[in-house]
Amino acid sequence: MNTDFNLREGLKVFHRFNNQEERRAYGGSAFLELQYCKMKPDTSIKKIVAVGSVSHWQNDSIYVHMENMEDFYSNYSDIFVDGLYNNMKRGQIDVNGINYYSKMQIFSIVTDLELKKPKEYVLLLEWLKNVVQYNGVYILGI
Repeated sequence: MNTDFNLREGLKVFHRFNNQEERRAYGGSAFLELQYCKMKPDTSIKKIVAVGSVSHWQNDSIYVHMENMEDFYSNYSDIFVDGLYNNMKRGQIDVNGINYYSKMQIFSIVTDLELKKPKEYVLLLEWLKNVVQYNGVYILGI
């Protein structure tokens, strides 16, 4: 297991796994998944947020177990704002659905992280720096 994000090694919010077997052994499927959007930049926004376009359980994702959801939400809900849902509406983090944040939104989120410094923000910040090679980020609900 990648101990940089491993809750059982003392961290409280984020998890990272090398494969699905590690994730299943840790806690099944009760996770929020922070995932890079790997679609091409010219992909329509409707396709980006379509349920059928999202492939869960990526090995380069960051996970928040449901037992840590309150901690994540209290530290990050005022940073991850205005996410796009698959019904084309925007709002706070929907813990049961698709939340999409464009690359431009991620740049703003990075600034907020650096200013507010919420719990374990450095780990998330390092992960978000890779977004330059992708088309944004998803937070995928349970």
